[in-house]
Amino acid sequence: MIPSFPAQAEPEIKNVQARVDTLYHEAEQASERYNDAKIELDELQADLKALRSDENREDKSLDVVRNQARDAILRQYAGTSLSAVGEVLSAGEPGEFLEQVSTMSSYQRLQQGLFENYRTGLKALSIRQDATRKRLAQVAETEAQLAEEKATIEAKLADAKELLGRLKEDERREVLSRGTADRSSAADVADVPVSGRASAAVAYAMAQVGDAYVYGAAGPSAFDCSGLTMMAWAAAGVALPHSSSAQYGSGTRVAASALRPGDLVFYYSPISHVGMYIGNGMIVHAANPSTGVQVTGLYSMPYVGAVRPG
Repeated sequence: MIPSFPAQAEPEIKNVQARVDTLYHEAEQASERYNDAKIELDELQADLKALRSDENREDKSLDVVRNQARDAILRQYAGTSLSAVGEVLSAGEPGEFLEQVSTMSSYQRLQQGLFENYRTGLKALSIRQDATRKRLAQVAETEAQLAEEKATIEAKLADAKELLGRLKEDERREVLSRGTADRSSAADVADVPVSGRASAAVAYAMAQVGDAYVYGAAGPSAFDCSGLTMMAWAAAGVALPHSSSAQYGSGTRVAASALRPGDLVFYYSPISHVGMYIGNGMIVHAANPSTGVQVTGLYSMPYVGAVRPG
């Protein structure tokens, strides 16, 4: 028997559907910001590693020059009272050493080249240390942003689940089915010739139809939107970042009228969703937690533009 719904239930179901869709979209926006921040964090950590390596080299170079300067002082004071020299050699910090050497009466007789080398090395080390401190602060800030975006994703997803949970089972199925009303199966897509590396990318993406949508996932059995397109083009030998906005800058811009299978298509402003064009006015994309990876129409979402990777 087909379940019936009270006349007043229809507007409520529409409202629930709209709210769930909004929550999923807000969660995806946070997820893509998370992906962007993760890319930034990886770059910052690589910079930090390089800076620390530079700092260590500068520190070792400074030690060499400092020892040369000390040896020069010892040679000049050989056979005389070494009390002043002892004060210099006991200086713990580079700056303290430099200050004591500067105040010694023997400064004029110190080899000028060594002293200048030491001064230059000390300045270079200070610059590296300052850059390292700044990069560390940026890393901490980005890590905090990641935690905030992750919390936003979890909160939006929890709200959507709670909203769906308040409905009766039949009404819940109605909401979820409405969310996939414009969905097309892979069998509905006419065969469209695909050439070059794009054929491998399209084949990979189409093989994932029906897989789950998970925020931040990039396979093998669950994906978010940019994770699916990243892995699809990786199968074709093309590296893409795990971010829809970053992928928009990773290829040649293509007009909607010139789309070919394999092109990446982008949605919303600011960009927060990406799919892959498969021909015949259709795309394959990781949609949301309710529908997973699916085939749908090119203009089923607010269209922004397209790029051709590779």
